[in-house]
Order: sequence, then C-alpha cells, then structure tokens
Amino acid sequence: MGDPYILMLVALAVLAIVDLVVGVSNDAVNFLNSAIGSKAIKVRNIMIIASIGVFMGAVTSSGMMEVARKGIFNPSMFMFQDIMFIFMAVMITDILLLDIFNSLGMPTSTTVSIVFELLGAAVCISLIKIAANDSQSISDIWNYINHKKAVEIINGILLSVVVAFSVGAIVQFFSRLIYSFNFEKRPTYINSLFGGFAITAITYFIIIKGMKGTPFYSDVKHLIEGNTILIIAGSFVFWSAISHALIQFFKVNILKLIIGVGTFSLAMAFSGNDLVNFIGVPIAAWNSYQAWEISGVAPDAFSMGILAKKVPSNVWLLLLAGAIMVITLWTSSKAKEVIKTGIDLSRQGDGHEKFQPNPLSRIVVRSAMGINAAISYIVPQKTLAYIDTKFQKPVIELPKDKTYEMPAFDLVRAAVNLIVAGILISIATSMKLPLSTTYVTFMVAMGTSLADRAWGRESAVYRVAGVINVIGGWFLTALTAFATAALVAYLISWDKVMIPVLLLVVALLIGRNTLQHRKKSKQEKKQVHMERAELITINGVIEESSDHIAEVAQRINKLYSSVVNDLATHDLVKLRKTDKHVTKLNDEIDSLKDGVFYFIKSLDDTSVQASRFYILILGYLQDVAQSISYISRATYKHVNNNHKNLKKGQIKDLKSIDHTLSKLLEDISETFENRSFDNLEHIINEKKELLKDVSESIEKQVERIRTDETSPKNTTLYFSVLIETQDLVSGLMSLLETYEEFHISTKSAEIDA
Repeated sequence: MGDPYILMLVALAVLAIVDLVVGVSNDAVNFLNSAIGSKAIKVRNIMIIASIGVFMGAVTSSGMMEVARKGIFNPSMFMFQDIMFIFMAVMITDILLLDIFNSLGMPTSTTVSIVFELLGAAVCISLIKIAANDSQSISDIWNYINHKKAVEIINGILLSVVVAFSVGAIVQFFSRLIYSFNFEKRPTYINSLFGGFAITAITYFIIIKGMKGTPFYSDVKHLIEGNTILIIAGSFVFWSAISHALIQFFKVNILKLIIGVGTFSLAMAFSGNDLVNFIGVPIAAWNSYQAWEISGVAPDAFSMGILAKKVPSNVWLLLLAGAIMVITLWTSSKAKEVIKTGIDLSRQGDGHEKFQPNPLSRIVVRSAMGINAAISYIVPQKTLAYIDTKFQKPVIELPKDKTYEMPAFDLVRAAVNLIVAGILISIATSMKLPLSTTYVTFMVAMGTSLADRAWGRESAVYRVAGVINVIGGWFLTALTAFATAALVAYLISWDKVMIPVLLLVVALLIGRNTLQHRKKSKQEKKQVHMERAELITINGVIEESSDHIAEVAQRINKLYSSVVNDLATHDLVKLRKTDKHVTKLNDEIDSLKDGVFYFIKSLDDTSVQASRFYILILGYLQDVAQSISYISRATYKHVNNNHKNLKKGQIKDLKSIDHTLSKLLEDISETFENRSFDNLEHIINEKKELLKDVSESIEKQVERIRTDETSPKNTTLYFSVLIETQDLVSGLMSLLETYEEFHISTKSAEIDA
C-alpha cells in the first residue's frame, strides 16, 4: 500500500526542485535590484555576497516550515491520505501557476500563491469530508481550517504592502533631507551615524532574530533575551565607531558598505522567509509519510495530528535547497528581465516606459497633484524652498570621448531600499509570518521612488500604471491559486490516476514555456535598442538607422505576403495573427519615436545635423508601418464580417504586386544589412514597375465595376489595399531618397575633411 505514496513523495521532491528553479527566477532577484541599479558594486561581487546570504538564510529558515504543516489548516482533522492529496494539489498548482504567470509576463508572489493554494486545497478536502459525514454541516469547515492563523497571514501580507510603501517613503524622505544628492560632501559624523544605524538594524534583525530558527539559539538564548535595549545600544555605538574609522582612516564609502551588507541581509531574509514556499510542503509530506509508515494504520484512518508538533528540519535538505537557489541565481536567463522591470519603475531619470497609462493611474496622479498643491499652500514657502534644495539633482558633465550607462538611482536610495526591506522581512520571519518578499521589496522601492521625486510629470502616469498592474496581478494570483488548488485537490481525491495526468500536464507546460522563452530571447537579441546615455556620432546614426530599416523591410515583406495569401484563402485565424504582428511593429516604431528626445540629447557636438535625418527616417518608417497596418486591418475586418471572397483576377493581381514588392523589399533589406548604399539609386528606379502594376490593377477594377463586379464590399477592400500599397511604396521611396541624399552629403564631408 505504501508504493503509491512513495511515488507521490518522489513526484513532490521533483516538483520542489522545479519550484525552486522557477520561483527563484521570479522572486530571488528582488534583492539584487538596488545594488545593480545603483552600480555601487561590481555585479560579480554582488552575486557572491547574495549567494552567501542565501546559504545562511537557508539554515535559519527551519522555523518557517511550520506554516506548511499547521499554519493554514488543523492537521488533526485530516487523515494521512487527505494530507497527501492536499500537498500534491498544492505543488502541482504552484508549478502551473508560476508557469502561466511567467508565460503572460506577469510578476507574482510565491508566498501568496503557496498560502492560498494550501487554503484552497484544504477547503476542498474539508468540504468532501463534511459531505461524506451526515453529522456535520458546512459550518464545521472552521474546525478544519485554521481560520485565525489564515486570516492573520493574509492580513500580514496585505498590510505589508501598505507598510512597506509607507516606511520606504518616510525613511527615504528623511534620508534625502540629511544627505541631499551630494552625499560625498556630508560631514563624517553624519555618515558614521547613518552607518551605525543601518548596520545595527541589520545586525539585530538578521543575526539575532534569525538565530531563533536555528538549533544553536538555545546556547545563546540567555545572553539575548532580556537584553534587547542593551544589545541595540551597544551595537549602535560599536558600528558607528567602526564606520567612523573606515571613513576617516581608510576613506571607505560607507554607503557602498551598507549596500553590500544590505544585499547580504536581504538575500538572507529572502531565503529564510521564502524557502518554505518551495520545500515546506514536500518536507511536511515526508514527515507525514514517516509517521504513517510506522503506525501500521490504513492511510485513510491515520490522523495527522502529529504535524501540529514542531519538527526540526533537516539542515542538509535546507543547504541543498540553498545550493539550488544559488545555482539558479547565477544561471537563470530570466533574472535580467525581472531586474529590469523593477529598476525601470524606480529609476530616477526618464526613459522608455514599459507600462501604458490607464484611467486609474491618471486619477491617482491627478489626485496626488491636488494633494501636493494643498500641501504647498499650507506649508511655509521657506520650508518648501529648503526641502527643494535637498532634492536638487546635480548636473553631471561627461567627457565627450567616452560613453557611460548612468545608474538608475544613487547610493542613498539603494541603501534605504535594502535596509528597510531587509528589516521588514526579518521582523515577519521572526514572527513566523510568511509575508511576500516580492511585495515588500517592490513596494519599498516604489515608496522610495515616490519620496525621491523619481516620478515626475513626464513619467508618473506610466509608473503608477505599472504599480497598479503589478498589484492587480498579485490579487489575481491569490484568487487563481485558491480556485486552481481546490480543483486539483478534487480531481486527485476523485481518482489517484489524475496525479500522473496532471504531472504530464505540468511537464508539457514547462516545456512549452521554456521553448517560448528561448524564442522570445532570440527575438529580443535581434531588436536594436537605443542606449539612452550613449553618445551618438554620424556613423552611429547610420548604423542605428540601417538596422531599423533592414528589420522593418524584412517584416513588412512577410506581413504583406501573409495578408495576400490569407485573404486568398479567407483564413481568419492567420489574418488575426498577422494583425497582431502588425500592431507589434507599429508599437516598436512608436517606441523609437518616443526616444527621439534622448537620441538628440545623446548626439555629440559634431553630429547634431544627423538629428533631422534620423527624425525623417523614423517618420517614413512610421508611414510605411501605418500603411501595412491599414491593409491588415481592412482585410481582417472584411473576412471577419464574412463578406464575399475576392475574384480570381483580383487575387492574381494582388499576388503579382506582392511578388514585385517582395523583390523590392528584399533588395532594400539586403542593401541596408550590407551597408551597400551605392545600390540605392538602382532600387529607387525599381519603384516605377511596381507603381505601374498598381495603377493597372486599379484600372482593371474600374472596368470590372462597369461590367461584371457585383460586390461593393470587395471593391472597397480591393481599392483600399491598392491605394495603401501605393502609399507604402511612396513612403519607402521617400525614405530611400532621403537616405541617399544623407549618404552623399556624408561622403562629401569626409572627403573635404
């Protein structure tokens, strides 16, 4: 009878490893954002510091494992078989949930997912047991569910969002008043006291509080308990003195030291708090199996009250989990994407915004502006003027012969992000509350960004929209986790054969997600993005624009051919897919146009003349993209409304035009890929044949209307496609003529020089 449960344990162990890899890719990089965004320390050193923190956090996380055993439900009310069904449902759901959210590109919280999965699965099994017992009613559900602890955990998670944002904003505001943006000029005693406060907080909450979860705490318990104030005061004096010595005699930048220690502390807090999300359920399942195996009782008759007792976790298992987390941290290809999202939303300067505004974000920004105006009216002008001086950003002059990538924010904000987030997570860990590290680190970063005036009039509506989208995803995580875990638990309890079926589904989804991620990564490598802080020369303009033109020509070639071929077959599904690709192309060109300001700002003094050329090129690319967009949308609308197919003669003419246009676009793409600009004149001459074909097709359709054409919808579509094709070719030719003119003038300037 034990074999099925051994197989379930093996499956849980494998799922735990997969959960560690997928979860860490989504979660663990949160503690790297501040250090990497501020460029305080080399990335390699940051990773080493974080890895050590993860290992130490893994050792101190054993106390958190109790949440998986008794935090959400009362184990004494469940039999061994029930518990295994719950744990199996939780792990399967966790993998599926992370896979789905990763596929959608939405960040999620592993803590929220595990809590609501345990709740959903436990509620489902409880209802099944109640339904099978005539003496129980629905009100008895509270005997099964540890509702007080569940509500406490849920409230702690929700409260952490507000607390993290508020504390982050308050601490950052006062830190900026103390430091301003010229922290190098602050007196030594300020830096020393700040260092003493920061490292003292880390020492107490990370080292002392963290020790409560280890077997070693009993040896030093008598020294710690009852001496809290003395320990904090002594640590503050000690670390302030150490900070002063490092600054005075070794010229150490104390903020960099704080960021290093803060990265370690947050990594340790993350590991100590989040490890339960990945291995807490499998360890609890193993403990359950050990207790049941020696009992000799049937699996559906053995009560799991033993899970209510404290069971020390195996240190080797914790270290193994820590090793997997560290390896994932170093090798995950998704880490950079997660880091970029957090940094983009909190960066000090303007730039490309990932999220689009929505009505709620606009309302929030307008309300904030109204509140700010009211505060400005109440607070004395001298006070406001003094505060403004502390938030004035210094102007940094860069040498014209070098390129730089500026930090997203300065060392002060990075230090505050790490210290506040680390302390909040550590407090929750010491109280056995599995709050979300994603929530805390993200909301602290958003709070400090707001207080630091990083969200200006140009970016606020986008940043707020991003925050709203992320928080909305968190609520969706909770609801989805609860419902899906309940469904999976029901399927497993209905028939154990559903376990291998569901595991197969998990494997297929993970495989599909991996392939999609690789495909997406390859596509992103092909895209050319402007580095905002990079100085651009005339040659840089030529390289940049040539890559854009070659890429757009290739994609329009494929899109136009797809529209013509799919229109011929009336394939609505393919036309819908093509229209999505057309929309994506237009969005990318719009993004390039949004970056014109940064492009002009980044030109060196000898290349300002290239700005007009680059703006014209982007304008022509947009015209061409809008033409293919209109063709695609009109064609999709025609087929979607079930109008008549085009006649064979019309399709034949369109395919002839497509063939000629395809050759023209291939020549354009090849010319700009190879930078063989002397061919431009020859390509420009090719347009005559294509425009002639389009004109002849228009004349043929006029003749058809006068003789045998009976469909006004077909005529409307056909003329629309032909006229937009003319506009597309005209836009391409204007682009090539502009490029040829610029190329000739550039060569003449080089010869004169």
